[in-house]
Amino acid sequence: METEFLSTMVLTFKLAAVTTAILLVIAIPLASFLVFSRMRFKSVLETIVSMPLVLPPSVLGFYLLLAFSPASLIGSFLTEHGIRLAFSFEGLVIGSVLFSLPFMVHPIQSALSQVPPSIFEAAYTLGKSKIETMGRVILPSIRHGLISGIVLAFAHTVGEFGVILMIGGNIPGETRVASIAIYDEVESLNYAMAHQYALTLFAVTFAILLLVYTLNKKSLGNIR
Repeated sequence: METEFLSTMVLTFKLAAVTTAILLVIAIPLASFLVFSRMRFKSVLETIVSMPLVLPPSVLGFYLLLAFSPASLIGSFLTEHGIRLAFSFEGLVIGSVLFSLPFMVHPIQSALSQVPPSIFEAAYTLGKSKIETMGRVILPSIRHGLISGIVLAFAHTVGEFGVILMIGGNIPGETRVASIAIYDEVESLNYAMAHQYALTLFAVTFAILLLVYTLNKKSLGNIR
């Protein structure tokens, strides 16, 4: 039982870490586009990004399950190439990235919107390219937004249940994460084990949030 507990917790935090890393790569250019682009239909993209905030996770999970099914066009193509996403760790990653996307994008988007235009102008005047300006000037100045996005995305993935259950099920060692394990143990009336999972998640997420708020407070104090 202890081995199963450790395996489940490792898988849970592995999923959260992989999802957060992918989201960070996606969210920075996406948030930059949403802040600085003047495209006419930008609001449509903003709506799509924000949908997981109000959309029931089971809805997203259901449509992903249909998409990954061999009966669908996407699923049949993947099956022909030996790729299985339904009830697999890779499928969990895709679902988690989509469902946690706004939790990474919105803090970065908010931080970018507060960057004075003069910073960009000064960097361009010094001969810096857009990529150099973003990497060496802008990102360090929005580190609070980056940290907030990373923490929110990580914590949200750790606690996700609906999407995970729909596309991953409850396969030990592959898709059985802590949130699924808690539900499973409660159904089995094994409250002691459910408490062990729940308390571990509570302690870890509390410690992460406390650390981030403490660091941000110290950083803001130094600026003042």
